[in-house]
Amino acid sequence: MSAEIRIPSIVKIGGGSFAEVAGLLLRLQCRRPLIVTDPFLMSSGLPKRLRTQIQDAGLSCEIFHQTKADPTTAIVEEGVRVFVGGGHDSLVSLGGGSPIDTAKAIGLMATNGGKVSDFKTPKTPCIDCPIHLAIPTTAGTGSEVTRFTVITDVETGEKMLVAGDVLLPTAAVVDYELTLTMPPRLTADTGIDSLTHAIEAYVSRKASSFTDALALAAMKTIWRELPISFLEPGNHTARAAMMLAATQAGIAFSNASVALVHGMSRPLGAYFHVPHGLSNAMLLPAVTAFSVEAAVGRYADCARTMGVISADTTDEVAVHYLIQSLYQRNAELQVPSPRQFGIDKGQYFDLIPSMTAQAFASGSPQNNPRIPTAEDVEAIYRQAWQ
Repeated sequence: MSAEIRIPSIVKIGGGSFAEVAGLLLRLQCRRPLIVTDPFLMSSGLPKRLRTQIQDAGLSCEIFHQTKADPTTAIVEEGVRVFVGGGHDSLVSLGGGSPIDTAKAIGLMATNGGKVSDFKTPKTPCIDCPIHLAIPTTAGTGSEVTRFTVITDVETGEKMLVAGDVLLPTAAVVDYELTLTMPPRLTADTGIDSLTHAIEAYVSRKASSFTDALALAAMKTIWRELPISFLEPGNHTARAAMMLAATQAGIAFSNASVALVHGMSRPLGAYFHVPHGLSNAMLLPAVTAFSVEAAVGRYADCARTMGVISADTTDEVAVHYLIQSLYQRNAELQVPSPRQFGIDKGQYFDLIPSMTAQAFASGSPQNNPRIPTAEDVEAIYRQAWQ
């Protein structure tokens, strides 16, 4: 089977590449970009440094910093008003997955009109978005190279997946130096998010030889370097490796799709405000244990590539150690269960049917090597509680 691969037209990778943003915008013939970021980064001064760099290149530039974790339709609507009202012709997103996802949705609505819910999966937007240059400040989401955005509907509470080629950023600047100040919790959560991207891309029913190569390279690096980044935040070698691997995993899953972990994690974020990477981490071991029987060889490849067992170990033994290693890595990185996160037990169990319905509505479970029933998904949610 053939595979159609979509990646940004330009991806700059390496320490110090942040200084090249203005030049890249000039190459893309942007004249009035809008920077989309969040309040935390705004307080750090980084967006103002970026604006100064862009203005010094002769471009007009403003900042929209109202984005937040789990971006909502209300935030997107406000961003569209700022974008259109300010006569902006392009977007520069700066931050983790939330600002990048918000910028994608702003561009989508500025050109397509209507509501974000009009385009949630399986519908596909088709009108091109404005030029979008994405600058990640975390090593995890891979959103700078993906065709997806996730926006929470303030009317229904649903965390909606929107997918389409028009959402793919035009360019990305991937500078690991922007991650050196990430706290350990964010490092762990975004790191396991990128590991989940790599594993799910490799076992996805839509995987290809192109995505396989990137997914395997990413998971090998992430498994080795994430504990170092977690324990030694200032380690430049580990940070650079994690940033590259997160981008590789992003390209892999953008072109192969994610699977059951992501389908189940989005409702956890929508209902209980669990950060996306953390909700993936909560679910990855249990979902892997459920899925391995349908793709033993593929999961064994993951185990061997990550180095949790030797190359000559049988597939059956390899997948056993993979599952155990995922649980152990969560313990090492202090990943809490939903119970330990502080979620109310009664509310959690009452919402399991609704979370299950939303997981299936995203379409991601259908990419899983073992396609679950509703009863299967509910059982995994119950198992993950502890």
